[in-house]
Amino acid sequence: MTSRLMKNRSQAAPMRRSTHHPQRTLPFVIVLLFCIVSGCRRPTPAPRTVTFLGAWWLQPDELPGREVEFLDFARQSGIAIQHPPVPETLFSSLDPPAQLNLLRKVLKEGAHSPDVLGIDVIWPGTLADDLLDLRPYFASELSSQDPELVSAYTVHGKVVAVPYHTHLGVLAYRSDLLRQYGYSHPPLTWDELESMAARIQAGERAKGKKNFWGYIWQGAATEGLMCNALEWQVAEGGGRIIEDDETISVNNPAVIRAWQRAAHWVNRISPPGVVAYRETDSLNVWDAGNAAFMRSWDWDYRVAHPRTSPVRDKTGYASMPGGRGGRVGTLGGYGLAIPRSSAHPQEAVSLIRFLITREMRAKSNPSNSEPAPKPQVYDLPQILQLYAPLPQLNQQSRQLVSRPSNVTGHAYEDVTGAYIQSVHSVLTGQSEAPEAAAQLEKRLSQITGFHPGPPRTRK
Repeated sequence: MTSRLMKNRSQAAPMRRSTHHPQRTLPFVIVLLFCIVSGCRRPTPAPRTVTFLGAWWLQPDELPGREVEFLDFARQSGIAIQHPPVPETLFSSLDPPAQLNLLRKVLKEGAHSPDVLGIDVIWPGTLADDLLDLRPYFASELSSQDPELVSAYTVHGKVVAVPYHTHLGVLAYRSDLLRQYGYSHPPLTWDELESMAARIQAGERAKGKKNFWGYIWQGAATEGLMCNALEWQVAEGGGRIIEDDETISVNNPAVIRAWQRAAHWVNRISPPGVVAYRETDSLNVWDAGNAAFMRSWDWDYRVAHPRTSPVRDKTGYASMPGGRGGRVGTLGGYGLAIPRSSAHPQEAVSLIRFLITREMRAKSNPSNSEPAPKPQVYDLPQILQLYAPLPQLNQQSRQLVSRPSNVTGHAYEDVTGAYIQSVHSVLTGQSEAPEAAAQLEKRLSQITGFHPGPPRTRK
C-alpha cells in the first residue's frame, strides 16, 4: 500500500478497468451524491448532522465495527452521521491524480462538501488550502502520536488532518521456510535478504517448485514503485528524493547503488515480470505459495486480524531490511480532515475526537493483548504494535519515511511521475543508474525550482 487508496486485498486478481470514461461522469456522480444527502431534498435537515466521506475501502470484517462506532457516537453526542456509500468506480477505476482531482471538486462545491473527510497521507500538501488547521483542537491527541507521522499531515505549520489509519511498508516472510532452512529470524539487511532469498529459492526449486521466487515486490511504474524505491535509497543513505529543506537529493552514489541492487534482483531472486507487478499481482504469487519474502503494506488492524490466505498461518511480518542508512518503511494510510467549507465544523471535531480516542483506547486495552489468531511478527516498528502501551509510540520513529508530497505541494504529481519513470527505466535495463539519476536531478529542478544538495542524515 503506495501511498495508494486501498483496494480489497482479498480479491484473487486485479480488477478489470472499466471501458467507459470515468473522468467524464464521476464528477457528476460526486456532486449528485452530496446533493442527495445534503442539498436537494426538502430543506428540513437535522441541525446536528455531519457527513462523513472516507476515501478508503474497508475490509468486509471491518464494516460492522464502523457501523457500531457511528451508532455509539450518535447515542453519546446526539449528532447523526450521514455516511453516503461511495460507488466503487469512484476510486477503483481512476489513478490517484484523478481521484485527488475529483475530491478537490467536491471541496470546491462548498454547500455539498462533507464535514469530515478521510484523506490519503500524500494529499495534505495539495489540499491544505481547503482544510482547517486542526492543531488547536487536537493538541493533546497529536502529542501522543509519532512526530514523523504528524509531520506527514503538517503543511507550513498547519496540521490539516489527524492521523487515523496508518499503513507502513513491511516485509512479509514465510516463517515455515525460514525454520526449514535454519534461519532464526527474517533478514535485517538487504544483503541478508538477497542471500536468504537465493538459498530458499534454490532449495524449493530443487523440490520441483519451478515457479518459486525468493523476493517479490511492486515494480510497475506506479506509486507503489515510488514507495519501494524510496525505502531502498533511504536505507542506503541516499535521502528521500527531496528533503524538507527543499534540497533535491537523488543524484548521489547511495541512490545509484540502491537502484542497481534492485535491478540485479530481476530474474535472479525476483521474477522477470516483477517490473509490471502491482500489489494484487504480488499477493497472487504470495497466496500461491511461490515466494519466500514479499514487500507489503500493513497496519495495526491487519496485524491483529490477518486476511484470509492459503499461507496465512505461515506468514510473518517484520520491518523492511536496511543498510548503512538504517531500516525504514514508507508511510502510508489516511488522516481525518475538516473542509473549510464544512457547515458543521464543531460537530466534525467531535466526531474525529471520538474516532481517534476510540482507536487509541483499543491500542492500550490490556484485554486485547492476545488477539486470535496471533500473528507472527519480528521487530515490527512500534507504530504497528497495536497492543503496545501508548507511551512507547515514539521509540522507533526512525523507521518511518514519508514521501516528499508536502514539500512539493501541487507539484507532487509531476515529481513522483518523473521519479517513477527514472527508477523503472533502470529496472528494465533501458537506462544506466548514474545517467538516470543525473537526468532526474535536472528534471526535478525544472519542476520545482529547487536546487540539488546532499541527502539529509537520518538520526
